[in-house]
Amino acid sequence: MKSQDIQADAEFSAAERDAVYKCIFNRRDVRGQFLPDPIPDQVLARLLTAAHRAPSVGFMQPWDFIVVRDSATRQKVRDSFQAANQEAAGMFEDEKQTAYRRLKLEGIVEAPIGICITCDRSRTGPVVLGRTHQADMDLYSAVCAVQNLWLAARAENIGVGWVSIIRYDDLREALAIPPSIQPVAYLCVGYVSHFFRKPELESVGWLPRTPLPDVVSIDRWRGQDMSDPLFQHL
Repeated sequence: MKSQDIQADAEFSAAERDAVYKCIFNRRDVRGQFLPDPIPDQVLARLLTAAHRAPSVGFMQPWDFIVVRDSATRQKVRDSFQAANQEAAGMFEDEKQTAYRRLKLEGIVEAPIGICITCDRSRTGPVVLGRTHQADMDLYSAVCAVQNLWLAARAENIGVGWVSIIRYDDLREALAIPPSIQPVAYLCVGYVSHFFRKPELESVGWLPRTPLPDVVSIDRWRGQDMSDPLFQHL
């Protein structure tokens, strides 16, 4: 290994470390606070660059990014959401269905842009280093690109909302995505009037946050020995 291949300034200062954690803890799924203010191209380029720096299995970089500015296209995506949302509401019963119908679950036309992140599962050929035994690693790689973009956006004081209540084929039709390409995420992106202190679904009582010790095990599934020193810090 050559010296020029090693990071010269690899360590984070305490302030830099704290900024990363602040970004993670304050990231929100934004649905209803979007402003019409445009995102400058240089800022949008930074978000896409961050997404493109995500880790990927076999370094295959399977993602593509479709930036959706056209209002008619965004309306078509919203129409598809509304059809799927009606179906989704019917899958819940009684109080849950009533609560579901009260929720605002997207900002597709309010946000100034949408970004669709896709996965080309054949990008580097049929055999991919690291995907030989876990075939979905390319999809997980594309999701890492989503998270990179989301955190970068939060650091830029930009809101992001992931619209998952929509059929993949509807996204393909609206955005002219070939059948061989897998849509992974449609994101609403824009500046916002405010960020909520807690995730909206937690605030409205849809579900509580699970305590961290409940989902941490040592050495085996559900190996939760509370005398282990780690649990004193969770």
